[in-house]
Amino acid sequence: MTIADRNELRQPAYGDASGPAWLLAELRDHLWPWAGKGQPAKKAIQGAGFAIAIAATVAWVMAALGHLSAGAIIGWWFGWSVFEVFVRIDAKPYVKEGPWWGRLYRRATLMDMLCYVSFKNLLIGAALFIGLKTAGILQV
Repeated sequence: MTIADRNELRQPAYGDASGPAWLLAELRDHLWPWAGKGQPAKKAIQGAGFAIAIAATVAWVMAALGHLSAGAIIGWWFGWSVFEVFVRIDAKPYVKEGPWWGRLYRRATLMDMLCYVSFKNLLIGAALFIGLKTAGILQV
C-alpha cells in the first residue's frame, strides 16, 4: 500500500475481502511487520528483523519449556517492540483511521506507530503469558 498524502485516507492492501479472507488478511497485517512484494525496505533492517524475530521466538519457546524467567521474556518482548516500530515505519507506515473493524488507513506519525505497536504487543504478550501461566509452564 502506498500512501501519497499525509491526510489522505486509503483502502487496505487486501481491498474488499470479507469473512475469513478479511480476518486472515487482518491477522497477517498485524502479526507480520514487513510489507509484501516490492517492499522498498532497507536490507539491514530486514536482516536484523529476521534475526530478532527468530531470537524472540526462541525466547518464547525457552519460556514454554521453563528455561527463562518472566523478566527475561519481558525484556525480549520490549526489545522486539522497539525494533518493530522501526520496521513498520519503513515497511507499513500506516494506521487505521476510525473503528478497528473499519477499512480506512492514514499515514502514521512516529507517535501513532509507537502507540499501535505498544498496545498490539501488550495484548499479544498478555495472551501468551496467560497461556503459559494457565498451562503451568511459567512461574511468575
